[in-house]
Amino acid sequence: MTGTGDETVHPTAWQAAWEVLAPVTDMVTPMAVRVAATLRLTDLMGADELPVEELARRSGADADALGRLLRHLSCHGVYAEREPGVFAVNEPAALLAAGHPSMMRDRLDLDGFGGQMDVAFTGLLHTVRTGRPAWESVHGAPIWRHLAAHRQVGESFDALMATGADDLTDAAEGYDWSGVRHVVDVGGGTGALIAEMLSAHPGLRATLVDLPDTLERGRRYLTGLGLDGRCAFAGQSFFEPLPPGGDVYVLRRVIHDWDDADAERVLRRCADAAGPHGRVVVIESRGGADDDPAMFAEMDLRMLVISGGRERTVADYTTLADAAGLDVAGVRHTPLGNVVLDCVPRSG
Repeated sequence: MTGTGDETVHPTAWQAAWEVLAPVTDMVTPMAVRVAATLRLTDLMGADELPVEELARRSGADADALGRLLRHLSCHGVYAEREPGVFAVNEPAALLAAGHPSMMRDRLDLDGFGGQMDVAFTGLLHTVRTGRPAWESVHGAPIWRHLAAHRQVGESFDALMATGADDLTDAAEGYDWSGVRHVVDVGGGTGALIAEMLSAHPGLRATLVDLPDTLERGRRYLTGLGLDGRCAFAGQSFFEPLPPGGDVYVLRRVIHDWDDADAERVLRRCADAAGPHGRVVVIESRGGADDDPAMFAEMDLRMLVISGGRERTVADYTTLADAAGLDVAGVRHTPLGNVVLDCVPRSG
C-alpha cells in the first residue's frame, strides 16, 4: 500500500488476516439479514421510502437499533438508504418478500425452523467436542421433541419440507409406479409427495405415516386437494411397527436425518411391513460426494448439528439396507439430483 509521497503504508497483521478471513468469519451481516427477514421489513416497506421511525412503528422495533441494522445492511448492498434515516427496498432486499418463490424469508426467519436451524450452529463447538447434535444444547431439547413442543416452528418445518414443486415431481418420477396399487409414505410430512403421486396415477392409493400433529396438517392438505378419499392416515412414529399391506414403502429424505443405528431401525420397520412381496424405496439427495463436494460436506455437517444424521453415498445406503435385511435391486439418479434406491426384503 502506498501513502502520500514516497511513504509506504503496510497493513497490520490483523488487517492482512482480516482481508483473507472476513468472508468466512463475519457473523454480523448474516444475522442482520435474518433479523430483517424475521421482522418482515421488505413487506413493511413495500414500494415506499420510509423513515426509520415509521418502519420501527410498523415492525415493533426500536428506532435507533433498527436504523443501525439497516445502515449496516445498506452498506453491504441489502436495502438502500435514500437519504439519512430513510430506507427503501432494493433488488437484493426484494428477495426477502414473503411471496417470493425462493421462500428466502421463510428460510431465514429466526422465529421459524429455517432461522432456528442456523442458530443451532452457535453450538457447533459442542458438536465437534462431543459428536452430539448442537440443536439440543442450543434449543434445550432434541429437534423432534422441540418441533412437537413449539407448534409454530413445527409448522414452519413442515412447510419448508413440502416446498420445491419441481423437486417433488422429479422425486416422484424417479420410480416406476406402474403396477403399484398401494404406496405407504413413511415420514411423509404433510403429504406433498403423496399428492404428487396420487395426482399423476389415478389408480393409486396411499397411506401417510407421520407423527400426529404433522399428520393432521397432512390430512387437511390432502382433503383440500380432494385426495383424502384415496389416502389412509397413520399417526405414529416410524420406529413403531408400520401399517402392513403396502406394495411400496417410500422414504423421501428421511434416512439422512438419523445416525446409522436409527436409520437401520427405520429401514427394518419398512422391510418388516413390506414382507416378501413388497418393496422399500429410499429417495435422498444425490448419493455421492463427487457430485458437489462442497454441498455434500455442508449438508453432512448440517445433519450432524441438527439431528445427528449424516449425508451418505450410494455405497453407504447399500450397506445400511443390507444391515436392515434389504437388497438394493436398482439405483436411479434423477435429472434434479435425487437418488432413488429400489430395495427388496431379503428372503430367508
